[in-house]
Amino acid sequence: MKDDGIGRGGEKEHDFRFRKLTAASAMAPFPAGPLLRLLYSLAFPALLLSGFLCVCLLLLLFGLRLWLQQRKKQQIPSGRDGKRPLVVAFFHPYCNAGGGGERVLWCAIKALQKKYKDVSYVVYTGDAGVTAENILEGAYRRFNIRLNQPVKFVFLRRRYLVEASLYPHFTLLGQSLGSVFLGWEALVNCVPDVYIDSMGYAFTLPLFKYLGGCRIGCYVHYPTISTDMLSVVRNQNARFNNAAVITRNPLLSKLKLTYYYIFASIYGLVGSCSDIVMVNSSWTFNHILSLWRCSDRTSVVYPPCDVQTFLDIPLHEEKNTVEQTIVSVSQFRPEKDHRLQIRAFAKLLEKTAGQELLPKLILIGGCRNQEDEQRVNGLKKLCQDLGIEKRVEFKVNIPFEELKQHLADATIGLHTMWNEHFGIGIVECMAAGTIILAHNSGGPKLDIVVPYEGNITGFLAENEDDYADTMAYIFSLPPTKRLEIRQTARQSVKRFAEQEFEETFLLSVEQLFK
Repeated sequence: MKDDGIGRGGEKEHDFRFRKLTAASAMAPFPAGPLLRLLYSLAFPALLLSGFLCVCLLLLLFGLRLWLQQRKKQQIPSGRDGKRPLVVAFFHPYCNAGGGGERVLWCAIKALQKKYKDVSYVVYTGDAGVTAENILEGAYRRFNIRLNQPVKFVFLRRRYLVEASLYPHFTLLGQSLGSVFLGWEALVNCVPDVYIDSMGYAFTLPLFKYLGGCRIGCYVHYPTISTDMLSVVRNQNARFNNAAVITRNPLLSKLKLTYYYIFASIYGLVGSCSDIVMVNSSWTFNHILSLWRCSDRTSVVYPPCDVQTFLDIPLHEEKNTVEQTIVSVSQFRPEKDHRLQIRAFAKLLEKTAGQELLPKLILIGGCRNQEDEQRVNGLKKLCQDLGIEKRVEFKVNIPFEELKQHLADATIGLHTMWNEHFGIGIVECMAAGTIILAHNSGGPKLDIVVPYEGNITGFLAENEDDYADTMAYIFSLPPTKRLEIRQTARQSVKRFAEQEFEETFLLSVEQLFK
């Protein structure tokens, strides 16, 4: 074979140098000058486009505001004196639900009607299949409240947008964005002068303020997100709103915590749009201040409790020969934790097995929708599984007089919600003369089940064993001691009467009418 002049050794050296040169060329940095010139050349058009889009958005918002103001004039014509009446609207999509929030709504409207007689009042509601007369009759039947003047109802067709069942994941965000669309439907149908969110849909506040041009007020029963919720996710504790699959996975917990922090920041921004903020307890007050940072316009307005009606129930020393009952009064919602009540009651029955007269548990509450009704069926199934169905009764959406009778006959009032914002049902139980046993957190701990003139007003517990042991202890007390606790509790809850609510509520909203 003829030699080509390179040889095998030379060929290898040549290939090695070629590969080294190619690799070095590939690793060489891209020239910085052309890249920077490209970025600089794109920056100005990008800023120009952003500015143009911002101007278009502002013009669109300004146009929508003008259009809404024109609709406002058409919707509410001037009276005989040439003046258009002031319109006050309450956003309460579940006004026919029959819970404590609905009592606040009707008492607030009643108080305003007394003071501001020439004002037109509107309620935005999503309750389908009922008439205005049905809703007002329900308010009287459940709360013994009749309004002094007519109220206009705006029936919303898209309430499903704020149903939790529509958002199996990212529920807080989904419901909040859904409330914006529901709020837009409300605003288009009636543009008020004063807008009051009485159900906790804070994301509607900027909509009515900046597009509707309304003065804004809100009554916060429970913050959409709280620092306690953040701590639950951070500590990977399982709750009804923090699934076990997330608590067991550190990565999912960190992602959810990040989502919660972002949501809390946005929640704080929209909440700060309110001109006046009313909260229902010390617990809610502390959380709203930390999130909304509006201490200059936030005040505690305890919700109205029909204390006097329950105080009229005569107190008498109980007899140990009469069947003793435990009554729970709260809506059938997941956070009320009725399962804890049933399990604790089952443990109490184990402790009292063999006694001639066993206690009975009566669960009283309202159902808002099919989801709540399914929850009641699930609770009944739990009673059957525990073998206590004969000692547990369910009373759903019962009349006010029947509620009074059950409270009058009960020995213990039971409440198990963790971090209950206030607890109207707790106050009513105490006023009626039951010995209250509530969760050691939130409003019950800070505002309601607190010593009065140095004497105890009730009891607090945290888990099944605590509840079962405390119920057994209450039943073991002498009738004279139980009567003493009931009398003290009655005296302590007078500060939550409807008249007290009217005075503080009217004082808080006064600047909205100036």
